[in-house]
Amino acid sequence: MSNFLFRSFIELSSRKTVSKTTGALAKSSVSRLFIRRFAKLYHINIEEAELPIQQYKSLNQFFSRRLKTGIRPINDTPSSCISPVDAVITGMGPIDDLTMLQVKGQDYRIDELLQNKKQAERYRNGYYFVLYLSPTDYHRIHVPVSGKVTEREHLPGRVYPVNEFGLTKMKKVLSRNERLVTYIDYTHGEIAVVKVGALNVSSIQYVLPLAEQVTKGDELAYFEFGSTVVLLMQENEFEVAANLSLGSRVKMGTALGQMTSMLSSKMQ
Repeated sequence: MSNFLFRSFIELSSRKTVSKTTGALAKSSVSRLFIRRFAKLYHINIEEAELPIQQYKSLNQFFSRRLKTGIRPINDTPSSCISPVDAVITGMGPIDDLTMLQVKGQDYRIDELLQNKKQAERYRNGYYFVLYLSPTDYHRIHVPVSGKVTEREHLPGRVYPVNEFGLTKMKKVLSRNERLVTYIDYTHGEIAVVKVGALNVSSIQYVLPLAEQVTKGDELAYFEFGSTVVLLMQENEFEVAANLSLGSRVKMGTALGQMTSMLSSKMQ
């Protein structure tokens, strides 16, 4: 199938009705019959799951599973910003004015991603990460820095794929897909956690009850099927870890880098 025909098919199938249908099937009791096959197909380590595999009542429940306590240690350096998810880094770097440059060959404007010009200004010349979760990954999203949740926004949109094809062949899917945005104030600044929906993702769910004061590593939300998280940091607020680059695989709880203002305050 040519790229043009495939893009046309994706355009037609990226409507919420398709995702809702897929989601309903994944939540049905019948879907539990496919859990073991799904885990084997995607090489999922079922030993990490909180419950024995036979106790999950649907494919969706298994997909959004919690892990056993302690499986993902949280970096406890006070100034660290941790990865909120298990993922592959598909984009990272300084924000050029208001633009995330060359995310799989495409540039993204922060004001389009957030649909909020006032909030976007806070991340001018900051730093960004794009973190892609494949079906293999653990799909709960955690708090990257301790602080106070000041705002939560739901941005309606489509459900284009956010895999290699979607990011390279479709037009600016991160800014067109449905998104949930959480803004967290910490001691010296703010960080935005942008959760991006994807093809066949029935929904993005916040973990309840919603909390205002959050601690690094707390559960924040979860995906029902694979997707992407974009992190936005403010100007002069972040120093990336030296061992990370495009294509690096990260686990939830590992340090992406340091919040520089928190480092400075500790030294004073």
